[in-house]
Amino acid sequence: MEWIDTHAHLYLHQFDHDRPAMLERAMAAGGSAFFLPNIDLESIPAMLALEAAYPDTCFAMMGLHPCSVKEDYQQVLQVMHEWFQKRAFAAIGETGIDLYWDKSTLSLQISALEVQLEWAKNLGLPIVLHTREAVDITTDIVHNAWTPDLRGVFHCFSGTVAQAERIIDMGFYLGIGGVLTYKNGGLEPVIEAFGLRGVVLETDAPYLAPNPYRGKRNESVYVPIVIERLVELTGHSPEEVAHLTTRNARQLFAESFANIETQM
Repeated sequence: MEWIDTHAHLYLHQFDHDRPAMLERAMAAGGSAFFLPNIDLESIPAMLALEAAYPDTCFAMMGLHPCSVKEDYQQVLQVMHEWFQKRAFAAIGETGIDLYWDKSTLSLQISALEVQLEWAKNLGLPIVLHTREAVDITTDIVHNAWTPDLRGVFHCFSGTVAQAERIIDMGFYLGIGGVLTYKNGGLEPVIEAFGLRGVVLETDAPYLAPNPYRGKRNESVYVPIVIERLVELTGHSPEEVAHLTTRNARQLFAESFANIETQM
């Protein structure tokens, strides 16, 4: 059973003591690819080192996390943009809007997101969106910038059926992870309404571990727990859930998989 973790910060220090073993566990459980969202300038070296160690399974993104957007965001984005002249990346991200931690930087976050949306369109790359307590405003910004070739994923989606419909109608995907297993996660109506249409699997490791590991370090090997919850909600077999979500992920990150196949 093959599955893809479309959002995992596996390069962070929480994995420093067992990273190879952690990845081996995930691959033994069916994980075939792991997409690494960037955070800020400081996270780039560790992220690229992990990708270099596992070039056929780990894929780096480039972007500025909304919680890292400060007054100097334009200079930071300039440095990040220069990376695209040096090498390929799987996606723009993670970027977006976060109104949970700091609402005072909202105008800066919006400007940074708008810049990165233009990157996505100009470079033909998917964009990975963080939307904590900001699904509607992020969707509005994406809608205003939308063109038929703009695509991406609303990472850690936790919104309503109406919000999901608007996102899917733009051709974007919903990143579904451990929150689906939480008692008050609120995602059941979305899955019941759309099934696996537009769904990709993710962990956000080391954060947001699914039950029964909630509150502990999350890792990619827990993706099958999310698959089992999707089995319960959709009536599909585990193999069907894995196949359909993997197909969605391969469509979303088509360039990355095409590059792998070219190099083989």
